[in-house]
Amino acid sequence: MTKHVFVTGGVVSSLGKGLTASSLGNLLKARGLRVTMQKLDPYLNVDPGTMNPFEHGEVFVTDDGGETDLDLGHYERFVDENLTQASNTTTGSVYSSVIAKERRGEYLGKTVQVIPHITNEIKERIANLASSDVDVVITEVGGTVGDIEILPFLEAIRQYRLDVGRQNVCYIHVTLVPFIGPAGEQKTKPTQHSVTELRSRGIQPDVIVCRSDREIPDGLREKISNLCDVPIEGIIAAPDAASLYEIPLRMHSGGLDTYVCNLLQLGADEIDLEPWRALVRRVESVWKPLRIGIVGKYVSLPDAYLSVAEALRHAAFAHSVDLEIDWIMSDHVEGLLVEEQLEHLDGVVLPGGFGERGVEGKIAAAGYTREKNVPCLGLCLGMQVMTIEFARHVMNLHGAHSSEFDSQDAVTPHPVIDLMESQRKVEDKGGTMRLGAYVAVLAEGSRVAELYGRPVVQERHRHRYEFNPRYRSQFEEWGLVCSGVSPDGKLVEFVELPDHPFWIGTQAHPELKSRPNRPAPLFDGFIAAALERAEAADPERFAKAAPPVADQVSITLD
Repeated sequence: MTKHVFVTGGVVSSLGKGLTASSLGNLLKARGLRVTMQKLDPYLNVDPGTMNPFEHGEVFVTDDGGETDLDLGHYERFVDENLTQASNTTTGSVYSSVIAKERRGEYLGKTVQVIPHITNEIKERIANLASSDVDVVITEVGGTVGDIEILPFLEAIRQYRLDVGRQNVCYIHVTLVPFIGPAGEQKTKPTQHSVTELRSRGIQPDVIVCRSDREIPDGLREKISNLCDVPIEGIIAAPDAASLYEIPLRMHSGGLDTYVCNLLQLGADEIDLEPWRALVRRVESVWKPLRIGIVGKYVSLPDAYLSVAEALRHAAFAHSVDLEIDWIMSDHVEGLLVEEQLEHLDGVVLPGGFGERGVEGKIAAAGYTREKNVPCLGLCLGMQVMTIEFARHVMNLHGAHSSEFDSQDAVTPHPVIDLMESQRKVEDKGGTMRLGAYVAVLAEGSRVAELYGRPVVQERHRHRYEFNPRYRSQFEEWGLVCSGVSPDGKLVEFVELPDHPFWIGTQAHPELKSRPNRPAPLFDGFIAAALERAEAADPERFAKAAPPVADQVSITLD
C-alpha cells in the first residue's frame, strides 16, 4: 500500500517546508523508492495563475498545463519527476469542486459543510496520487499551524491516518529554534508552542525538523523530544546550509530518511547518495567568475524568477562557474541608462512577464546585447522583445511592437507579435493561453538543434501572444532565423542570430525542466558562450581566480 508523509510548519512562514519535503523525496528516491509529491495551498485563488508575481513569486507550469505553486519547481528539481496539476490543490479549487457537485445534486440534498464535504474533497485529492506505481506520496501543507485558513487541511490529514491506517502515515512538523542574541542561547519555546497547537488539532507529529541558523546541540534535541513526546531519533536538526542542494545530505546525516523508512516499514534499498554528493562537490568547486544580468519586470522579488535563477545555477555548476546574478529592473534600462546598466555584464537573460510596464527597457537591453555581441537568452516575453527590437532597428519597421500593448491611442502598424486568428475568436482571455508542454521541430544545422542534440523537442509554455507568421519571411531575409517551429509549421518557437556569440530566444520556458545535474540545453549553451566571451575579453580576471584544492571541498556528510 502507498505510504503518505505530511509536512506541516509552525511559528513563521518561509522556514523551508518545501525544501524539507523535497529533500526527503530525494533521499527516498536514492533508496530506490517511487516518490511523488503534492502541495496543499490554503489561499482562495483557484490557482496561482492570476496572482501578482511581486506577492506570490513565479507560477510554475507542469507538462499538462497546470499553473501551480513555485514549490513544485523544488519538488521536480530534487526528485527529478515531472509532476502534474494534480500535485497542487488550493482552497479555491476545493470549494469550486464542492460547490459544482452541490449544484449538480451529487450530495442528494444534504447540508454541505466543511466536515465532511470539504475535508472529503481534500482527502480525495491526496488519494488520487496514491497509484499502484507510487510507494510514497509526500504532501506539503502550506501556511503555518494556527492560521485560520489551514484548519480544513489539518483536519483532512488527521482523518487520513484513520482512513488508511496508522502504519501508512507519517507527520513531519517543521519549526523554528531561534538564537536569542542578548541571552546567548537557542530557545525551544516556539517549537513547543507550535507542536501544542498542532496537537490541539488532533495531530501528534512523528518527526520534528528544527530549523535554526546554527547547529542544535544534543541536549536541546533531548529537551524538545521530552516536551513534545517525539523520540530523540525523530528530532532532526536543520541548520542553515551554504547551498540548498546540501540540504538532502544534511537531512540524511541527521537520520531523517532512516527514521521515516523505519516508521513506515518501507522495504527500501541501501541509499546511494554518491551522485548527489558529486553534485554538491561541483557546487562547492565553482571558481570561474561570471556576471549575468536578469533584466525583468519583477526583479524586486527574485522568487518571481526562481526557476530562471536555478537554471542559470545548474548550467554554472556544469562549467565550474562562480555565478553572480545581477537583478536589473527593466524600467531602469532605457535611453542613456542602457550601457550604464549592462556594460559590466558577461551575459543577459530576458525572462517572461505580462503587461506593458518595463517592456521598452527589455527591448533596449535586447538591442544592446545584439549590437555589442553580448550573449543573450530570451524567454517567452524575452523572445518577443528580441523580435520587436530586430524588427525596429534592423528591418526598419518603425513602430513595430506587440498587439498586446495596443491602446485606443496607439495601435502598432507592424504587429510582429500578435494573437493568432483562432485566439481572437475566444472571448475569455484565459482561454487563449498556451499552457503546458508543446512540441517543436528544430531547423537542421541551427544553434538550437546543436544545443539540444536532437531534431524534435518539447518545452513548457505560458503565454498568449505569438510570433506573427506574416512577418516570418521578412525576418529570415534580414538574417533572424526561425530555428524551431510547431509541427504544423504555424507557430515560431525559437529564433536565433547565426553570426552572434549567442542571441537566442524561445517562446517557451525551458527553465522549468532544468535539473541541478542536468541543466537545460539553452541555459547550458548560454553560460558556455558567456564564459568563452568573458575569458577572451578579460583573461586577467580569470587568472586571479583559481580552482579550489580538492581537499578544501567540505562536503563529507554521511
